[in-house]
Amino acid sequence: MSWTEYAVMNRIALVTLNRPEKRNALNHIVVKELTELLTKAVEDQNVKVIILQANGPVFCAGADLEYLQQLQTNTYEENLEDSRQLAQLFELIYTMPKVVIARIQGHAIAGGCGLATVCDFSFSVPEARFGYTEVKIGFIPAIVSYFLANKIGDGKARELLLSGNLIPASQAQEYGLINFVIEPDVLDSEIMGLAEQLCQQNSAQSMAWTKKLLADIRQKTLADAMTYAAEANAHARASEDCQKGIAAFLDKKDLTW
Repeated sequence: MSWTEYAVMNRIALVTLNRPEKRNALNHIVVKELTELLTKAVEDQNVKVIILQANGPVFCAGADLEYLQQLQTNTYEENLEDSRQLAQLFELIYTMPKVVIARIQGHAIAGGCGLATVCDFSFSVPEARFGYTEVKIGFIPAIVSYFLANKIGDGKARELLLSGNLIPASQAQEYGLINFVIEPDVLDSEIMGLAEQLCQQNSAQSMAWTKKLLADIRQKTLADAMTYAAEANAHARASEDCQKGIAAFLDKKDLTW
């Protein structure tokens, strides 16, 4: 039995958490399946944009109870390997060359909020709540901390990670944790509208290079960042996509990628 689903339509991959009876809670199997499907989407030549979504009323409630109980009996080495798998999933989403859009139809808590954190775009219904509740059960939000601090700044990250409080979608948007708060009846049309726009109007190569740029440049000094950026610019200018795009712009022609 699989707890995830994969489908492709119009160059858009739909990667779906399908464990609604457990509020799409994470365990090592779900993490492994998500990693495999997202890797499949990266390698799929028919895919340009990915939507990460979930079935049921909850987007993802974090780790499930059986999984948490199992962790208590694991050795350090077993827990380290398990933690690395989640870290690899988050890093994959954050650095993969294709844009990932989160469709958040319900609460995103702990590891579920981590999934929303690492996506490139995130759409949420107003009723959804967000938070990292790890400190309330004696755990720590270790893996997501890097991505969250980069995304919303140290101050807001400390507030969320140290309090463990849940916040409404409107506040998550205000903090920069998510991008859009959308009513449920138009959630899918808004998400598909963006996905189709990215597919039709943007170069896949340019989006991939931009994601890599954003992932790499924050770790550099100012001088190294400017050297890296200048080199990236030069490579992009010489690319076929850039030459094609500039020619269409100069000729005032519409370009569909």
